[in-house]
Amino acid sequence: MITNRTATPLAAAVALAVLGAGPVPGAAAEGSDDPVPDAADAKKVDEFLERAKETEQAVSPELKAVALISRATLVGFDDRLRSAGSVRRTVAALMKRTPGQTVEAALAKIEDSVHYTLQWPDGRYTEGVKAASTALVGWDNDSVRWSNTWGRKDGRKAIDSVWRDRRSGHAFAIRFHTPSSRWAQEAARKLKAEQHRPGTQEDRVKELRRQQEAIFNSVPVPEGAERLAAPASPPPPAKPEPTAVPAPEVTPAPAPAPAPAPAEPTAGPVPVPA
Repeated sequence: MITNRTATPLAAAVALAVLGAGPVPGAAAEGSDDPVPDAADAKKVDEFLERAKETEQAVSPELKAVALISRATLVGFDDRLRSAGSVRRTVAALMKRTPGQTVEAALAKIEDSVHYTLQWPDGRYTEGVKAASTALVGWDNDSVRWSNTWGRKDGRKAIDSVWRDRRSGHAFAIRFHTPSSRWAQEAARKLKAEQHRPGTQEDRVKELRRQQEAIFNSVPVPEGAERLAAPASPPPPAKPEPTAVPAPEVTPAPAPAPAPAPAEPTAGPVPVPA
């Protein structure tokens, strides 16, 4: 069963318009902050990017297998790594926003340097997410964050999750979508770009928000999707207790043999009186 929120005429009109629309004129380009200027900080960003590549090489084969196991489509696989420029701009923006923040703290907030999208038809979505998340845990990936917005009245519909590869300790992101929810996200993103463009009039901003909500409210909700919860990660293997080394047995020394008793003097013949 699919729960379908009734689409308004506005939603239908916006959907048709967005499907045929090109890029929003004058939309801001991705990021405008300068790269990280400090050489020591830049080196730490480079090390972070190298860990991201190593994690991607380990995790991508698992994601392909997860897609097969759960009968999902792995969408946008070629874009699974964020570019170095994108990461650098994000770090620069975070450090600028919070003066005194270290580059390590800024990097810790970037959870999608490696990211994937899994998609199922509405009728297979709920069971597909369960199968995929269970398989991910089985490959030594810990669930770090799980945001399920299917039950919300307003806003985008999807599951955004963050995982940590136990081998590298690096985080990666996975979005669980249906075709409708992914389309709505992409369509609303174009409108949001115009909404945040400098100089957009307040009346236009309100209209853009209404259009985005209409798009999101038209997305069917798969049965049980709002109840999908993060899988439990198995506890780390217990460390073996150190084996106590038994103390060497001490063999008591044999007791010394008792000394022989001294011999009593032998009595001579008794003299006979004359």
